[in-house]
Parts: sequence; C-alpha cells; structure tokens
Amino acid sequence: MTKWMLVALGFALSPVALSSQDKPVIVVEIFTTAPDGNLPYDMKLMHTQLLPELRVMLGKQFSIVAEAPTTPQGAVYTLGGEITPWRPGNVAKRLLVGLGSGREASDIEYRVTDSAGKKVVDRKDTIRTNFYSQGAGSTGTLAHPIAQKITDRIKEAKLK
Repeated sequence: MTKWMLVALGFALSPVALSSQDKPVIVVEIFTTAPDGNLPYDMKLMHTQLLPELRVMLGKQFSIVAEAPTTPQGAVYTLGGEITPWRPGNVAKRLLVGLGSGREASDIEYRVTDSAGKKVVDRKDTIRTNFYSQGAGSTGTLAHPIAQKITDRIKEAKLK
C-alpha cells in the first residue's frame, strides 16, 4: 500500500519538478561593499536573507539559486552588486519628526548579466528601509527593500 502511495506521490509531484526546470535561472551572488563603506552587516547573512525574499517575489517566473547549475537547461542570469555608502538613519528624527524621515538607507549598484556576460540590467538605486520596519539586527532591515527594488527592475527589463 505505501509503495503505491509513493508512486502516486511521485507522479503527482513530477510536473512541479519539470516546470521548475523550464524557468530561467537567476544566480544570486553575495553582494560586496565599497572599500570605504561602513556597512556593519555580514554580507553572507544578507545573502541568505535576500535569496528567500527574491524567491517569493520572482519565484513564479524564475528559479532563484545561490550557485550556478552544473547543467543549465535554459537561460541563466547572474545577479551581482555592491552596497556603497550606508546611512544608519537617526532614531531621534524618526521619533520626533516621523513621516518616514531618518530611516536607514544605502546606495546599491547591481547588475543582471546573461550567460554571455551581457548586462541586461545595470542600475544604481538608493534603498531605504520600509517605514514600518526600523529594527536593528544582523543585517538591519535592508534585505526586503533591496529585493523589492531589484524585483521591480528585473520585471521592467522583461527577462525571458
């Protein structure tokens, strides 16, 4: 009985496995910091938080992975970037003035390249933490807004 249940489960899940192979792949590299940057966060930890954020936002169109596939089945893109000046924000300004002022912010330069090395997205943006999330932590609150901005730019580029 359990043998037949495993076979049925295998058939039921096989279309999911096949459909994920048909999607283009985005390999997310660990972002770097500028040599003079003062970012106090661990970039490897930021990477582990950025991956699931991008999977949620782009998972229907792309397979988001940390390492390049050994035998790519389709289009493979690489996302890399650098976090340049970081501004911690001002707690007093947030409390007294409010209205979104005094938030943690950073400038990021990022690019998405295709398998031939051609840049399909090449941007520099300023990222600010979300208004409602000002907690400190191992990577601050920048992973989510960085993923949102990159997702918007990838969707604008209409990668296939």
